[in-house]
This record gives sequence, structure tokens and C-alpha cells, in this order.
Amino acid sequence: MPNLLTSMSLFGGFYSMVATIDKRFVSASLAIFLSCLCDALDGPVARKTGSASRFGVEYDSLADLVSFGVAPALLAYMWALKGYGRFGWLAAFLFVACGALRLARFNVQKDTVQKKQFLGLPIPMAAMAVASSVLFFNDFVVSAEITRVFSPILMYGLAFLMVSAVRYNSTKEMAFLRTRPFEAIVAALLVAVIVLIHPSISLFVISMGYLISGPVRYLFRRKGAPEEVPHSPHGPHAREL
Repeated sequence: MPNLLTSMSLFGGFYSMVATIDKRFVSASLAIFLSCLCDALDGPVARKTGSASRFGVEYDSLADLVSFGVAPALLAYMWALKGYGRFGWLAAFLFVACGALRLARFNVQKDTVQKKQFLGLPIPMAAMAVASSVLFFNDFVVSAEITRVFSPILMYGLAFLMVSAVRYNSTKEMAFLRTRPFEAIVAALLVAVIVLIHPSISLFVISMGYLISGPVRYLFRRKGAPEEVPHSPHGPHAREL
């Protein structure tokens, strides 16, 4: 079952690329969200059924690179970056390369450094940011000039955040989900209803909110960190001459 869900996630990524080539950008974006849903389910299903394996981990990473690396990069390039020429396809390539690095780093750190928090933006959330932007801009018919300015900033920013040291919350280790499962289900249903009311706005707000949550926390932590007092060889009350 977990490998079937991973295969469905891979299928969503492949279909997204096919739809992108046909310039059906909305369908391509929705396919990426389908991949995200399947990717979110395969891990819990593997743990619940006791079928987790090294093969599944490797297969999941390869599927993620296609569905959340190559597919959104191609979508962004065909949607808004193609007019930039070399600068545009280099932005798409950087997204793929940083996504691959992010997956490799996660695989070697998932049981230590990244057990409770993600180090760097998770690649599925980066893909969601691209897909939700396409849906939002298409729904509100944003001008081509704004799209051309926004798209390269988004892609370079996402690439940087994926390989950065900025930490993001992981729902796998949230105590609320373990201690209050009923309330967690109600909250999930509420979020689903909100998303269904206006998907393009809701998904864009959720993805962008998660995107900036890491840098905001990082800045607040640095601001609140105590300043280091330089050591003086003449004692704590020594004065500078």
C-alpha cells in the first residue's frame, strides 16, 4: 500500500509535466497537489501497517524528486520563466538541484537533526508554493508584468530556502496530533472546508504562510538570543582604556 501511494504520487508528477507541455497549467498544478496528498499519506500508512522499508524510503525520494522537483520547475518555466531565456531556465534548474540536495540531506539526517523539525524548506511545500501561485495568479488574472517579476523571485527564493539552515515545523512530531486525535480530526476537516470554499486563495495563503514561517522564526530567535559578552582578562568590571 505505501509503495502504491508513492506510485500515485509519481504519476501525479508525471501527469503534471504532460499537462504543462500542453500548456494546461491549472491541471498541472492540481496534479502536483494530488502528489502532495499521496506523499503525505504513504509514510503514515507504512508506519501503521508495519511495512516501512529501506526500499520504500529510496523509492519515495526518487518519486519526490520527479513530482516536487522536476514537475514544478517545468511548470514554472513554461508558465512564466521561458521569456527570460537563460536566466529563466537556470532558475528552474536551480530549483531542481536544490530540491535534490534537500532530499539527500533529509535522508541522512531524518533520524537525528530533522526528527522534530525540518532543516530547510521541505521540497513538497516548495512544490505547493509553485502550484498554488499558478492557481492564484490564474484565478485572479494577474497581469503578465507582475507574474514576470514574481516568478523568478519565487523560484530563487524557494531554492535558497530548501538548502538553508532555516527550520520548519514538522506535523509528525506535534504533540497535539498524538494527545488529542479527535480535535486534530476536527481541525483537519475545518481546514478542508476552508480550502474547498475558495481553493486558489486558501492554498496560496497556506503555502505562503508556511513558507515565511521559517524565516520569521529564525529572525525572532536571532533577535531574542542573548548577546555574547567578550571576556576581559582584567575581570568583569574592567574598563577599556
